[in-house]
Amino acid sequence: MRKLLIVLAFASVSMCSFAQDADPTLKYSVATNSFWSNWFIQVGGQWNAWYSGQEHGQNLAASPLKSFRSNPGAAVAIGKWFTPGLGLRTKLQGIWGKRVWTNAQGPESTSNRYWFLNEHILFNLSNMLCGYNPNRVWNFIPFAGGGIGRSMTANYYSMDLSAGILNTFRLGKHVGLHLELGWIRAEGDIDGYDQVVGDRGWVSHDNNLYAELGLTFNLGKATWDKTPDVDAIKALSQSQIDALNAQLNDANAENARLKEMLANQKPAETVKEFVTTPVSVFFNLNKTNIASQKDLVNVEAVAKYAKENNSKLMVNGYADSATGKPAHNQWLSEQRAATVADELVKMGVSRDNITTKGNGGVDELSPISFNRRATVTVAE
Repeated sequence: MRKLLIVLAFASVSMCSFAQDADPTLKYSVATNSFWSNWFIQVGGQWNAWYSGQEHGQNLAASPLKSFRSNPGAAVAIGKWFTPGLGLRTKLQGIWGKRVWTNAQGPESTSNRYWFLNEHILFNLSNMLCGYNPNRVWNFIPFAGGGIGRSMTANYYSMDLSAGILNTFRLGKHVGLHLELGWIRAEGDIDGYDQVVGDRGWVSHDNNLYAELGLTFNLGKATWDKTPDVDAIKALSQSQIDALNAQLNDANAENARLKEMLANQKPAETVKEFVTTPVSVFFNLNKTNIASQKDLVNVEAVAKYAKENNSKLMVNGYADSATGKPAHNQWLSEQRAATVADELVKMGVSRDNITTKGNGGVDELSPISFNRRATVTVAE
């Protein structure tokens, strides 16, 4: 048994190392679920081997497969995971046991119908060491606990301690296969023998080893949500602020330029209306038609100003540098500038007063989609 536990522990550590190498982003924090989440039910069949206290010093064969000490059994359990690594389980198991002893002819045994009811603390080492992964196929889960047992044959009760290893194998989101190896040590007599011959001290403990194969059913929500990445949210908000600041800076610079033009105009010149430029018109990915006609409202104001003041207009087209090849982005930016120029002509601006320029792919604004635009400014 000791060798088997060592092998399983080594396999679990090896699995964790492989999982971390395969996906370094596997570890992350999870949010606490409600009380009604992450419950499970287990049902299984067992093979039990009994080692009675009266065997002490009798040198009986220790193999759990010997017919004089083994019998089938059944188990049912209900439990809850409070974190991906820690859980509690209440387990009832038993039915067909044996009381083992020896005489001059060799080992003997009789039937001993029984049950054990134990509370277990579960430690999911796969999640603890490798990080939570809802799609992990195999989870390695040692457990320990205690409870009470009863011999229905002899009508005796005994407190007990228990420990073992639970291996779960994912079949789907709400169902899995489990293989469990466990040990139960009854702190007193549970097969009825010592009630007849008297308490024999430390050698009175009866032991039960079992192997169990069964199904695990997850109830309700069986996964854990990733906690929000506060740093990423802050970074996204900052990028949006930066984009607005960039637009504001462009507008302020243009306002300053226009104010200087007005201050330097000759007395005979008059300006009928003042407009703020540049005005931006936005486009969808890889498109040359205007995304929203609402953008043309500000363009109409610039067109009116240009007509009344016989002003020259400059239309700059842009594409985002994150998509498309440079040659295609250059063509795209030129076409977007031409599209806006055509709209200005429709609004009554003379074609001779409009200059267009394609600036290719740029990454001036964040998010990158803000760069898919054309701008209209009043030329000096």
